[in-house]
Formats: sequence, structure tokens, C-alpha cells
Amino acid sequence: MVAVELDFEKYIAQQKTAEEQRPGAAYAYPGDQKVLRTLAKVTPVRLAAEATVRLWKSVAKNEILGTSVKVTERQFPELHQLAIDCAQRLDIPTPTIYVAPNVGELNAHTFGTEEDSFIVLNGVLIDHLSIDELRFVVGHECGHVHNNHVVYTTTLYYLLYSANVFVRWIVHPAVLALQSWARRAEITCDRAGMLCTSDATVAERALAKLALGSKKLADRVDIDEYVKQMHEGQTGVGRVAEFFRSHPYLPKRLAALKLFAQTHFYLRATDQLGEDETLGHSLNWCDAEVAKIVRVFGSTTSDEAKER
Repeated sequence: MVAVELDFEKYIAQQKTAEEQRPGAAYAYPGDQKVLRTLAKVTPVRLAAEATVRLWKSVAKNEILGTSVKVTERQFPELHQLAIDCAQRLDIPTPTIYVAPNVGELNAHTFGTEEDSFIVLNGVLIDHLSIDELRFVVGHECGHVHNNHVVYTTTLYYLLYSANVFVRWIVHPAVLALQSWARRAEITCDRAGMLCTSDATVAERALAKLALGSKKLADRVDIDEYVKQMHEGQTGVGRVAEFFRSHPYLPKRLAALKLFAQTHFYLRATDQLGEDETLGHSLNWCDAEVAKIVRVFGSTTSDEAKER
């Protein structure tokens, strides 16, 4: 197995170079990239990332991969081809995919570094999602690689699930900072997933299955009706609970994807413009509308409003 060199100082230097060359992919939600550029300056986040480096080098990577099955040309070739297709679509090196044992949760994660990233799919995903829906999930995870997210997604994962290995006083401030960024990063990566599928309906159905955990129910859910629930989580306890989550509520993600599907960028990228180059809204319009959706609290002076 190739050793992963996960040096945080090296990562920051490489990230600065990457930002000079490409400040996030063209489709990226700007709120994601804006917050991402500040994370290395936040002391608790920096300390947590350094602790993640030590954990990763010592035991964490081997622990994950030791219980998973590697996807290759001979082993689960259809998943291997998905990784190739999505990587080519986003113009990134093909990440390795591993399938982890079923743990009863429809989920996927991206770990590692920008140079050596890999995707872990929970095995139950394979049972519930069609190959096109899996393309959305793999494309979403490739979006984390494409947009320089991987070190911080790895850090947040271990802050949430292995907090005992970190200095106690850095855990909560770092988690809150990373969760605030991660909610924005999910919007970016949902866009990446939909670009890889080139089909908004497939992307929406995949998200619905992630939300419900049921193939039968997801095939029958009314997406427009489900999106209406978004407003129910905007008041009272609902919005407070979301503040402590690393993902926006699923109705918000679906609403944000529907907006992206209306953009000139998406229509052009998926060859849906035909001869009419005037179709679709601008990405700036989409980002402004998404900022209203993803903000947790209602004030227009919030960070999300400033992202517009």
C-alpha cells in the first residue's frame, strides 16, 4: 500500500498554490471557498488538523482500510468505472474507492489528502441506489477532492467520532467552525454530483434515498412536496439543531440543487441549451438564492448573506 504523506504545513502551502491557480471549481458555491480559505487561520481548527495528521499516520487509515474492500477493474468493476467517469468529468486524478461493511446508514466519506484521496462507500448504499444514483454519490465525493476539501473533511470526521484523541479544549470550537464550512461545502459537492450524472432527476432521487433510507419510499416521494418542508426547519428548535450539523437539512440541499439545475452553467455543461444560448440563470443569481436557503439563522447580515 502506498504511504500517504499527510503533512499539514505542506498541505497549506499546496493549497495556497492551488488557490492561485484555481480558487475552487467554476461551479463551486462561493460561500464554501470563502470560509475554506479562512480555516487554516483559526487556531482550534489548525490544532485539530495537526492532531488528525498524527492520528492518520499512526492508526486511522489502516483501521478504515483494514475493514473495507478495495474497488478495482476486477472487483466491483462498475464502481471502478464510475470513479473514472466522475474524475474525468471533473478533471481530477481518479480516487480509489473502498466499500465498507454495512452499518445501517446510507453514507459515504472522502479521506486522505488532495494528492492521495480515497472514497469510502458504506455497503448498504450499493443495495439501495441504482448505478446512476451511485454516480451522483461518487461525483459528490469527487467534488470534495476537486475543491480542496479533503484534509478538513477528514479532520471533521475524527473530531466527531474520535474526539478523545484531541486536546479537549480545541474540540468544540474546531467542530463548530468546520461544521459551518461543511454545510456550505455540501452545496458545492451536490453540484459536482449532478454534473457527473447530467440528470437533475437522478440527483434528486439519490438525495431522497439518502434522506429516507428506503428505496421503496424514495421512489414514491414527491420531491416538490418534500422541499416545502424546508421552511419548517427555519424556526425554533429546528434551526438551532441544524447549527450543530455538518450537512444542511436534505430539503435545503434539494432546493439548492433545483436552483443550480436552472443555471446557464449547468444547462451548458450538460448539453441542454440546444441552439438557444440565452437559456438559464446566472451562477451569481443561483448563489444569491442558495445563500438565503442555507443560512441557519434568519438575519440578512449573517455570513451566508455576505456570501452573495
